[in-house]
Amino acid sequence: MKILMYRWKAYNYKDIKYTFIKFGYEVEEVYQDLLNYDVDEEFAEKLKGIIRKDVYEFFFTVNYFPLISNVCQELGLLYVCWSCDNPLISMYHKSVFNDVNRIFLFDLTNVEEFKGMGADHIYHLPLAVDTQRLDYLFTNATGLDLYKNEISFVGSLYEKNSYDKMEFTLPDYLRGYFEATMEAQKDLQGINIIDRMLTPEILMELQQYFELEKSEDSLSDLNLIFSVTTLGFKIAEKQRRSILIELSKHHDVSIYTNSNVHDLIRVNYRGSVDYWEEMPKVFRESKINLNMTIPNIKSGVPLRVYDILGAGGFCITNFQAELPMFFENEKHMVWYYNQRDLFEKVDYYLCHDAEREQIARAGYEYVKAHCSYEARINEILDTLFPARKN
Repeated sequence: MKILMYRWKAYNYKDIKYTFIKFGYEVEEVYQDLLNYDVDEEFAEKLKGIIRKDVYEFFFTVNYFPLISNVCQELGLLYVCWSCDNPLISMYHKSVFNDVNRIFLFDLTNVEEFKGMGADHIYHLPLAVDTQRLDYLFTNATGLDLYKNEISFVGSLYEKNSYDKMEFTLPDYLRGYFEATMEAQKDLQGINIIDRMLTPEILMELQQYFELEKSEDSLSDLNLIFSVTTLGFKIAEKQRRSILIELSKHHDVSIYTNSNVHDLIRVNYRGSVDYWEEMPKVFRESKINLNMTIPNIKSGVPLRVYDILGAGGFCITNFQAELPMFFENEKHMVWYYNQRDLFEKVDYYLCHDAEREQIARAGYEYVKAHCSYEARINEILDTLFPARKN
């Protein structure tokens, strides 16, 4: 059994690849930087040459690539993808209706949206963690004391967002409207109001100041692009900076990031950490690990939550609509509904070590038993080949 995989810098790529190998697949990798996710004639011809030379069960990618879907459609090869980002702008494309597609998304809201558009073979599949890999890492780990923290956050502050570049080209009333929208969204957890605030009248006005670049086969529109790539990233920056600044007034807070932290005066800047070797140590050794989900992920549980729990860390995360579908609050992790709720819960769990450590253990045991890559890939394969279940 042989499959093709497109290799790029997705964090979970290696875990998925090695899981396919565990299942007995021979994995052939294809790698090339894509300048454009839907038009690259040279890469398309390269893929066709590879596919015609051998027999593959399917082509797999992390996230969705219209170019690969179209090549597979032309040659009649099953195209399978599993998202780790949301929403995937690349999916708003005519190729999403190709018959060969089998698309697995971790955000249920996005699944329902594409089903409503008439796209077939769209499935909900939450993300995963490889606890075996992490367990092995810790059995051989040294220097863990270097990663001890009271409260830590690993992630981007999204200071390089397009809103800052265009903000002062907007008229005062439009800028004020977006500022009010972002301020309202900033402390809402599990609810996304951005789409409702981008009314037809506001979008018509915005067209004068925002240049929409898309290919002729793209189905994306100004509402999608502006809400995701502009407002979504800016809101994430506001949320994250606000929470870190407030927490650091009363607690010892550390951040691991490549972002500019010049305004986080009281926050300990620890630089960036490697996803494979260092990040799990931060999660294991921090008393509290913060997850702050970017608003673009409307209902799903992001990869960072699984990473924290799989490393045996204690996780406090903002509320997401899908969390109660899979986890129990204050049993596997703790979620908060607004900033005040977060601050109160941080205060409580820093003073209750045994309770905090019990939740971290229960969270680890839960993802080990129910959220492995083997379980998720099995679900994919059962969907692709129903007869294997018998």
